[in-house]
Amino acid sequence: MAAWIYFVCAVTSIVLAVLVVRAWARSPVRLLMWIAMGFLGLSMENVVLFVDEVITVHTDLHLLREATALTALCVLLFGLIWESQ
Repeated sequence: MAAWIYFVCAVTSIVLAVLVVRAWARSPVRLLMWIAMGFLGLSMENVVLFVDEVITVHTDLHLLREATALTALCVLLFGLIWESQ
């Protein structure tokens, strides 16, 4: 059951990231670019979570997951601060 939830979360985040990238491609607003990069990073984190918990059970990818999430959130935060000025 947990594998199914990880898979659905990964697919949902990828779909959301694709939708944000498409919105940025239609109207090149810089804030949408930062949001798209942040959500792409968060979807990568969800994919790494699925790989860590379901595919490679005996390999610990916790540090990679946390680094990916931290990088994505830093990019998102930087974009929000940069575009508010």
